[in-house]
Amino acid sequence: MTITKSEDNTHELINDCIKCISSKDYIAAQNYISDIYNVAQNTNNNKILSIVLSLNAMIQYSIGTSDGSEFLDEASFLAKNEEDKTATLINEFVKGNINFAENNKDIALIHYNNALKTASQNDEFSLSELINTRIKQLQNGMDYSLPTQTDPLVSLVKISRSITALTDIDELLKVIAQETKNAMQADRCTVFLWDKESNELWSKVALGVENKEIRFPADKGLAGYVVQSGETVNITDAYSDSRFNPEVDKKTGYKTKTILCMPIMNNSHEIIGAFQVLNKIDGIFTKNDEDLLIAIGGSASIALENAQLFDQQLQMYREQKLLFESFIDTLATSVDARDKITAGHSTRVRMYSSLLADELNLDKKDKSLLEKAATLHDIGKIGIRDSVLQKEGKLTDEEYKHIQEHVRITHNILNKLYMSPDFRIITEMASSHHEKYDGTGYYRHLKGEEITLGGRILAVADVFDAITSKRHYRDKMPIKNVLNIIIEGSGKHFDPMLADTFMKISLDKIINVFLSETGGNISAQDNEVLSKHNLYDIKNISDNQTQNENETYLLDLFNKYYLNMSNGNE
Repeated sequence: MTITKSEDNTHELINDCIKCISSKDYIAAQNYISDIYNVAQNTNNNKILSIVLSLNAMIQYSIGTSDGSEFLDEASFLAKNEEDKTATLINEFVKGNINFAENNKDIALIHYNNALKTASQNDEFSLSELINTRIKQLQNGMDYSLPTQTDPLVSLVKISRSITALTDIDELLKVIAQETKNAMQADRCTVFLWDKESNELWSKVALGVENKEIRFPADKGLAGYVVQSGETVNITDAYSDSRFNPEVDKKTGYKTKTILCMPIMNNSHEIIGAFQVLNKIDGIFTKNDEDLLIAIGGSASIALENAQLFDQQLQMYREQKLLFESFIDTLATSVDARDKITAGHSTRVRMYSSLLADELNLDKKDKSLLEKAATLHDIGKIGIRDSVLQKEGKLTDEEYKHIQEHVRITHNILNKLYMSPDFRIITEMASSHHEKYDGTGYYRHLKGEEITLGGRILAVADVFDAITSKRHYRDKMPIKNVLNIIIEGSGKHFDPMLADTFMKISLDKIINVFLSETGGNISAQDNEVLSKHNLYDIKNISDNQTQNENETYLLDLFNKYYLNMSNGNE
């Protein structure tokens, strides 16, 4: 029985469904399956039902929702019961595909041969060529995922699109290699780039091989010969050609048969790399294949040069960023060199600011800018007189006014640096760390959210470090007094939300900043306890006159690290 047009064009539906499965468009294939199944039910046609079950088995297996066996068994029963060649053919073909995909090659070959025998009697959907291609792929040790047919123009379009869509050179190499393999109907393709400085060929993408970089001298191998000579090499029998090195096959277990190797040239006709395509599925590489590879190379060379240029610009940006960060560290170190009393202060302010940034879930970019501002917030102390900066006793009113000038100097210094608009915020944050939330700070008397978020964060971090750090003229302030200053300053000196957030940071993180001075570590046992509590807990315990055993233990443990009674290495 042959399906006719009168049955709601079911023949076209099945044919389109097979094409969608072959091109891996499983969503469209499922839509066709639904339509075909409705026809089978409405017409009570077991042949169509068998076909739809077989095709559905292929789809469900491909998308990973089923191994397909249940559908295939029922489809096989219906096909035999109807004694229908077309239903049997499709059932055997799908069984062959699934077994090929599962690497059950012997079983797959049996099913493919059964399908071919059936197709010789009735090949209603012209599957013979498709089956023969699969058999050749299987016999040549190729991968089932390799398409049975492809449109070279489609591959050219995909590579052309990648020129604007991709800037990552590794990903671009992967796309070009995959599309070239598909267009050439080959088993493997590698795209090599020529590093002229080191005179090496390299690629991080070799289809069918482990994902690792390949790199070798540019005068070695077929790819090296092609790059050096500019010739195209088309080998029909690799092992009979003296230019082929069989040692690679011995190491990998791969069997190279046919090779097409061609230079990749840019618009200036300079060689920038090479294609190496292995094992044509059906026969040998032809002159048409060479012409197609030249066309692919034209698009690929533009994409590769663009990607290399982008990579160079990215590397330059990274170097500039590293130079900028080194410059920042040098400026901060110069302050420490002049002000021995507060050496390390900027580093700890950066660490506290970073903790607050994490609690606020600031993005990576904003956190980085904040950390740079924290590192540079006291750079203006370079302009403060040594007699004031290094004075051990209490400052006079005139001296205090003079040292307050360091914030204005910080702004003036950083404002003279050339920065992108993104980095201008560093200047604003760094010069706002002495502003107060109620507007009584200096030097611009900003108020509330007139102060940048970074400036408000620095205000909390700066004060906390100043009163928890030991100076040669005073000890650290008792932690109870420290926490009272933070809490009482909420809404006055500090942004209330930030003061509250800081108090909620876990104690292990705060103590790690303390220990940055000594290089000590928190013991694992202590860390487990401290990580479960925050500064609010220490404040409440300190205020409690009748502490229980656990509270006393926690307070003593915190003070052990805070007062530097232990460097954490006990």
